[in-house]
Amino acid sequence: MTTEVTTSPYRIDILTIFPGYFSEFVREGIGRIAAEKGLLRFAVTDIRDFTDDAHRTVDDYPFGGGPGMVMKPEPVCRAIQKVLEADSVEVRRSPETRLVILTPRGKVFDQALARELAGAQHLVLVCGHYEGLDERVHELATDEVSIGDYVLSGGEPAAAVVSDAVTRLLPGVLGDAASLTEESFEDGLLEYPQYTRPQIFDSHAVPDVLLSGNHGKISRWRRDERIAATARRRPDLLARASLTKDETQLAERLLQEYKNEKERQD
Repeated sequence: MTTEVTTSPYRIDILTIFPGYFSEFVREGIGRIAAEKGLLRFAVTDIRDFTDDAHRTVDDYPFGGGPGMVMKPEPVCRAIQKVLEADSVEVRRSPETRLVILTPRGKVFDQALARELAGAQHLVLVCGHYEGLDERVHELATDEVSIGDYVLSGGEPAAAVVSDAVTRLLPGVLGDAASLTEESFEDGLLEYPQYTRPQIFDSHAVPDVLLSGNHGKISRWRRDERIAATARRRPDLLARASLTKDETQLAERLLQEYKNEKERQD
């Protein structure tokens, strides 16, 4: 069973043994927006459709022994051939197509990789399960990707994360493209705090600078708040952030303050 939604310059194919997991992607949120604008072709392929036995078996015992089961190479590779419309199981390497296996041993997914994948034309996401995929499937991949240092029951949640992050980067998907440049991780810093009405909520007021109408001061405040948030929550990001000399000094001062604060608490 393969379900498709619309046609477009960008295509995402997900290969899985649980196709129902992705049924809402193009009915809600960013997937729906991209599909309705004709910017995304999204397809989910059931790997079990490419088995050759009555039980639609996709797994078997590992050679050499060990716990669990391993996904067999034949149905996965047949599914890959189908979505790539290829004559051979060997994937033709090209910048237009990225064949991604979601695996804990892969490169950790971040905003830079999301942008890289969004620069392709066709993204194929292969979801493993059980103890993982036969290694001969891994040898076909252009990328192995992990969404974090923890173990999931399968690749489906990771594929959903990658699909969402990539889709929102496609040109024309977001109404305000400028919002992409001010988001967390775009330049190595976390996002600044956001406020809306009411001006005072439960005795907490919106910072005066945001009500001043002085766009220069607002811009400076937001930049300083981004540095402060990053220094407190993700100091590891500061090493690759683009900071001026004054901003570097601010970051160093804040880091020391937070360190002293933590030592007092301990």
